[in-house]
Amino acid sequence: MDTDFDIPEPEATEEAVIAHYCLSDDEYGSPIEREAFFDAEEAMTAAVEEAGVGEVDGNEFGGGEVVLYAYGPDAQALFKVMEPTLRSLPFRPAYVVLRQGSSETESRVEL
Repeated sequence: MDTDFDIPEPEATEEAVIAHYCLSDDEYGSPIEREAFFDAEEAMTAAVEEAGVGEVDGNEFGGGEVVLYAYGPDAQALFKVMEPTLRSLPFRPAYVVLRQGSSETESRVEL
């Protein structure tokens, strides 16, 4: 009996770079902080797209911090492209979580 089965292709593991920054207040930071962050996010989006290493997927403001999310097939390569801009932001304390392979494998980089 000849039967064709649709065997699904294995999904590529998506890795992540998740950057956390403390802001100057307990809410959304100052207008100057938000503008600086949005400018940096725009620069990182362009750099990541140009390098072809993934995508910057957005941010969340609130509770005195901002978190930036980026995804791609290789978190290390993605971080390498983003790192200069991530380090240029003055908000501290700050750190980046590199999620590699699965959510079980994470490393943390202090900025």
